Amino acid sequence: MRGLDPRIHRLNKNASVYSRSKMDCRVEPGNDGKHRDLRMADARRAPLKDQTDISGARVLIVEARFYDDIQDALLEGAVAELKAAGATHDVLTVPGALEIPAAVAIAIDAAAAAGKPYDAAIALGCVVRGETIHFEIVSMESARGLMDLSVARKFPLGNGIITVNTDEQAWARAKPGDLNKGGDAARAALAMLRIKRRLAKA
Repeated sequence: MRGLDPRIHRLNKNASVYSRSKMDCRVEPGNDGKHRDLRMADARRAPLKDQTDISGARVLIVEARFYDDIQDALLEGAVAELKAAGATHDVLTVPGALEIPAAVAIAIDAAAAAGKPYDAAIALGCVVRGETIHFEIVSMESARGLMDLSVARKFPLGNGIITVNTDEQAWARAKPGDLNKGGDAARAALAMLRIKRRLAKA
């Protein structure tokens, strides 16, 4: 079955996998003979109450164009959120997800040196599981790099690198009209920027 970790597939050889709008489901037989529906729950987002003004904020988007069409959808969702918040943005493109953390660090240093610092950053990319442990390396190391960067520099950053088993899962997460993970990453970055600005005034 394309895109699924073969180790998982062997353990669940009787399971059937299918995709639904806004969720992915695995139907698996239980010990009682009945099928269990293991699905990803829809997001239940509470509205953010912090209304700290961030209009005019400069945001860096670093995107990995490994899956060009999926990346278009992620970028569309992120840009829509930034425009709605009154933020401006620049886009920097890198080959893959592993290059994103270093590119963010290089770009924010260069912008600060030029007197035009970025206020936040958004990482966008897609990693689809294959037949080797490369998936785990790319997924975990890109996330670790972004987390280390954000914490060490106290820099607002939204991680929109989606990690999926199949193309179908990727599209469900990337499309702005569906799970909109690009928009989620932008909202996360802006939320952290609001916290940073609000606490700086306290």
